[in-house]
Amino acid sequence: MDNKAYERIVYLRELLEKYNYEYYILNESSVSDQEYDRLMQELILLENANPDIDSSSSPSKRVGGAVASQFEKITHKRLMLSLGNAFSDEDLRDFDRKIKEIIPLKNIEYVCELKIDGLAMSVEYVNGVINYGATRGDGVEGEIVTNNVKTIKDIPLRVLENKTFEVRGEVFMSKKVLEELNKKRAANNEALLANCRNAAAGSIRQLDSKIAASRKLENFMYYLVNATELGITKHYDSLQLMKKLGFNVNPNSKVCNGIEEVIKYVEEYTLIRPTLPYDIDGIVIKVNDMTLYDEIGYTAKTPKWAIAYKFPPEEVITKMKDIIFTVGRTGRVTPNAVLEPVRVAGSLISRATLHNEDFVKERDIKIGDYVVIRKAGDVIPEVVRVIKDKRDGSEQDFVMATHCPICGSLLERKNDEAAHYCFNPNCDKKKIESLIHFASRDAMNIEGLGDSIIEEFYNLGYLKKIEDIYSLDSHKDEIKLMEGYGDKSVNKLLASIEKSKENSLEKLLFGLGIKEVGAKGAKLIAKKFKAMDFIENATMEELLLIKDVGPVMAENIYNYFRNEENQNLLLSLKMFGLNMDYLGSTFVADESNPFNNKICVLTGTLSSMTRNEAKQILEDFGASVSGSVSKKTNYVIAGVEAGSKLDKAKTLGVEVIDEETFLKMIGR
Repeated sequence: MDNKAYERIVYLRELLEKYNYEYYILNESSVSDQEYDRLMQELILLENANPDIDSSSSPSKRVGGAVASQFEKITHKRLMLSLGNAFSDEDLRDFDRKIKEIIPLKNIEYVCELKIDGLAMSVEYVNGVINYGATRGDGVEGEIVTNNVKTIKDIPLRVLENKTFEVRGEVFMSKKVLEELNKKRAANNEALLANCRNAAAGSIRQLDSKIAASRKLENFMYYLVNATELGITKHYDSLQLMKKLGFNVNPNSKVCNGIEEVIKYVEEYTLIRPTLPYDIDGIVIKVNDMTLYDEIGYTAKTPKWAIAYKFPPEEVITKMKDIIFTVGRTGRVTPNAVLEPVRVAGSLISRATLHNEDFVKERDIKIGDYVVIRKAGDVIPEVVRVIKDKRDGSEQDFVMATHCPICGSLLERKNDEAAHYCFNPNCDKKKIESLIHFASRDAMNIEGLGDSIIEEFYNLGYLKKIEDIYSLDSHKDEIKLMEGYGDKSVNKLLASIEKSKENSLEKLLFGLGIKEVGAKGAKLIAKKFKAMDFIENATMEELLLIKDVGPVMAENIYNYFRNEENQNLLLSLKMFGLNMDYLGSTFVADESNPFNNKICVLTGTLSSMTRNEAKQILEDFGASVSGSVSKKTNYVIAGVEAGSKLDKAKTLGVEVIDEETFLKMIGR
């Protein structure tokens, strides 16, 4: 080892991290950009010449260069929960009232934080050095994107203290960076990025970290997962500790004494919102005292001690140029507005749904009208109303389509519905949409078989019906010759198709696309009947005995399995080897079962299964799974790194079960 080179490398690393901290955290700089770049190039050259002095926390790692073949999955050690929503002052007061029913204080202290419109990220540090960065994913499982996280210059690669902990934050792109990026893309005749959020999400999921580095992403940290273990009891104090450790924490966070102060904060930032250099889509309100969290509790998906106030949807005016019709997987034909492109809540909108014939006629919408549009829930574009004062007589009346825009079949409208349907079983668009639904994430989750690929394969004749997915390997050689495909991508797609055969029954049942049967309904039905054969032979009376299955859903299920074409599809899928059984526990709860009618709480990490899997098993065994420990709790199942719930269980004298005992009790 060259001692002089080693000393110079260590010096440059410390100096460049100091400059990064000054520029990205303190918003000041003691060095010019040219000098910073010169020092970085010197460091890279020295590291390349001395590979034995490599370090994962070197500032040179921020330049990017590592290229991943795919992103590995990771199960979060603690769930990344979503938040409940509030849309008005009354919703916020109701949130406060519910907390006071549990915590009888005159005023609860809350922390208000800006809800950055970006991508949630979890970053773990081991002994003060960055270990991994992972996306939120579905809250249980995310993707490891460490190489890309390292390119974000306000996320430190090494912190000031030699501790092991996890922080969570929001990765975002500033409005200015998006504008600059889109100027370059326009000059290169590339598609423009729709908004800051999509740009950030797309950048962090680039396989080539050099691309992520070029996007100038930023980050605000908002949650120190291990705060209580580090002796912190107030959320606001945890924000200050993260700032002290070198993280970028949004400076607009504020402690509010009572809900009326929260409402004033919301009113203030509703006005300030357009002037901020980044997009926000709401305000997050959290109880400041973290020792109260377990007592306040959790729902299945959200903490009860926090809520997200969502701003009213932004409304803009534009002209409706035309009304066109689209066909969904059930054959439903929907009118859609073709609009003069206009930017709404950060996205360029040129289409908006008009739902059905009645919706258009009740609002007297005409082609050529000026209309007010917004994004429902800041997501789906919709037409709110017509500005009739702007009419000049050139507008055209709306006429509902009488024939399918794809196959030309006569449309029918059921007496009890507002929608029109194409009932042609051979309609191309219906078939494509059915294939897309079958392969979707909540159904069979076939990675690599996205919307555009399915449509392309359909037009080439490779996929015409659902069962064709499982014989796609017969077109393997032809697909490899197509642009954008090769051995690796084709083999990955076929492996994903093969893996989907192992899915539990509810995934397949949802994927079949039976009208009115959503993911939740499919799970209830699969759990009740355990096997596809039993569902196929179920009577209307048996179906109606299932909680949340009403007459319409029951009739659709009953009729689906008595259709000859559907019976042939299921027979083909069975022959291809698809699993037709429910893979959850088949245990039938009875009085001798130790978990029957018991209230259980899960805490910590289990080595043999995810927390969601454990929850499912407990529910199958007849237990109710709660998010918080109370005197009513019967058992706390504790894995490794169990936190405050374990402490509370011991205080209240609740029986604690370790993982080994739990496995014995469920017969594993």
